Amino acid sequence: MTLERLDGLVLVGAGRMGSALLEGWIANGLTPGAITVIDPSPGDAVRSTAQARGVRLLADAGGLGRASIVILAVKPQIMADVLAGLGGLADAATLALSIAAGRTIADIESGLGHEGAVVRAMPNTPAAIGHGMTVLVANAAASDAQRAAAGELMAAVGAVEWVGDEALMDAVTAVSGSGPAYVFLLAECLAEAGAAAGLEPQLALRLARETVSGAGALIAAGADPPATLRRNVTSPGGTTEAALEVLMAKDGLAPMMRRAVLAARDRGRALSG
Repeated sequence: MTLERLDGLVLVGAGRMGSALLEGWIANGLTPGAITVIDPSPGDAVRSTAQARGVRLLADAGGLGRASIVILAVKPQIMADVLAGLGGLADAATLALSIAAGRTIADIESGLGHEGAVVRAMPNTPAAIGHGMTVLVANAAASDAQRAAAGELMAAVGAVEWVGDEALMDAVTAVSGSGPAYVFLLAECLAEAGAAAGLEPQLALRLARETVSGAGALIAAGADPPATLRRNVTSPGGTTEAALEVLMAKDGLAPMMRRAVLAARDRGRALSG
């Protein structure tokens, strides 16, 4: 299935992630006329895209008939109200694709009032620049064609993986959903350490930013796992080895990261009930 063949899409919510999806879909061949965006207060960028591309932009779902796919890109705390306001837009034959963190498949089914096809997706913020990581899980009602459509839609903003057990989504959120914040913190700490070592703060910040960005690109570009790349740049007795002896100590980065990911996973479980 390709995006060009999709039709009858309704995007509910055009915030940062919704806008990124809209841009990605159009850039990857989805016909703008196949999309309706529902948002009571869209930003200027979305208004401009809708006007320039011919995307229908509405404040609510009133008057709309059944959609083939409804993408729910709203904040988790307003999801129940949004679902209640969809009316006949999403019936049992509609695919509901939700990117709301913490809202389970059961939440979506309950809000829609039926057990039609639901796919839950967890993207992350790099999706805004087309480098996202999205993990999806589907309920039993989702057909192969509907799963393929959901995968194509999310692949427009980055890489896609599937899991078969929704319970794993809390761990997914802890690794890739929240993961960009861990990398941002790494860059922040690296810059602060550079300043403490004597560098001018702005120079230290640029060195940290470019180093983290470049290392990430190197991971993405090559076939070698991160551990191999790390060993390749670590000369015996050199400066990198001296630093890694600190980071790889028993109380170093690895156990700290495990505790962080488990804490995020457990919070996700608590929030999703």
